[in-house]
Amino acid sequence: MTLTARILTVLIISVGLTSGAAHVAPACDDDDCGNASAGLTTRPPNDAVQAAFTKRSYLAGAPATLQLSGTAKRLTVQVFRAGTGGDGPMQGAAITAPRRIVRPGASIPMTVGDWPSGLYYARVDTPGHGSWDAPFVLRPKRLGAQRVAIVLPTNTWQAYNYEGGDSWYLNPSVHSIDLARPYLDAGVPPHYHGYDRGFIRWLVLHRVQADFLSDDDLDAVDRAGDLARYNLVIFSGHEEYVTKHEFDVVQRYRDLGGNLAFLSANDFFYAVTKHGDQMDGRTRWRDIGRPEASLIGAQYVDWNHDEYPNRPYRVTRTTAAPWLFHGTGLRDGSTFGVYGIEIDAVAPQSPPGTKVLARIPDEFGPGKSAEMTYYETPNGAKVFSAGVMNFGGSALWPQVRTMVANLWAYLSVP
Repeated sequence: MTLTARILTVLIISVGLTSGAAHVAPACDDDDCGNASAGLTTRPPNDAVQAAFTKRSYLAGAPATLQLSGTAKRLTVQVFRAGTGGDGPMQGAAITAPRRIVRPGASIPMTVGDWPSGLYYARVDTPGHGSWDAPFVLRPKRLGAQRVAIVLPTNTWQAYNYEGGDSWYLNPSVHSIDLARPYLDAGVPPHYHGYDRGFIRWLVLHRVQADFLSDDDLDAVDRAGDLARYNLVIFSGHEEYVTKHEFDVVQRYRDLGGNLAFLSANDFFYAVTKHGDQMDGRTRWRDIGRPEASLIGAQYVDWNHDEYPNRPYRVTRTTAAPWLFHGTGLRDGSTFGVYGIEIDAVAPQSPPGTKVLARIPDEFGPGKSAEMTYYETPNGAKVFSAGVMNFGGSALWPQVRTMVANLWAYLSVP
């Protein structure tokens, strides 16, 4: 997303699921409506300590360091797996007992358990001062342990993190991002509620397994052949910031016949470089000869400028992907969900044969429509793009949960 006019408004975007109040989503149960806060017990942010792990991901059994800042003299640390329970905005279930620590100092050494690959967080509780979460990705012991990989947008999470004023969305003079900072919202990644939470929860409720990767892990994949151990790579959230190596390896994976699913919008938009815990940027990929539409099938159009409410998708062509709409009751002309925030649409650089499956006409004004797309390549790759920011976040909504299940079933086979 472009910087123009965003500095004062970016905080509002995370509530985009409710910005389309005039367009009510189908009735659903409690937190299954895709709203991360519905029906959940929340805690006040910890005003005595902040916490963050020094790395975005770890291997099972590896040592990890939890960095602390603040004045807490006593605290407890407990690890949760996101999406597996009802604890807080990240809906975790505890997988360790609370560990009580007196005079913790600046860091706490920990050992990652032999747990399944996934998104986890350490909950730091301080008596009388609230809680702070420190998320991390538990990557697989080897690539291809499961047939599906899910890449979490850890670069983008930090780009939108206002902690310490270190965000180019807050301060245009900022050109480097510290990737090891605690997240400002009591440790919850920016926009997690609206963009990520629903799909993470969907995985658990549907009992499907996947390998989870951070952007760092994707950047560490040597070559596309290693990524080709997966039938499907899913970018479940807002994958706006990627390095050249990430773009290269994903594009080559596609060219080899690998399947891709993008559940958000404004993906692969900015080129960044990374040096350890520092991310430097940023240049639009399309301005240096690599338009994102050539990979994704659609590309970024605009954001809502805090003016345009979310609106329902209208199905345009079920025959282009009948497997996606199977069992949903949706037909050409049917509407579902409430979507927007940022949107994508087909472009001249979209691969030949790219099909528009659903559209929100003129969502952000004349000529600015949101489009859900799908294409296949001669080498057998199948590529889906949601075209709206909060599709993954809506994965628990009626009809959408079936679409996500169909997407998983169809794209997770070679």
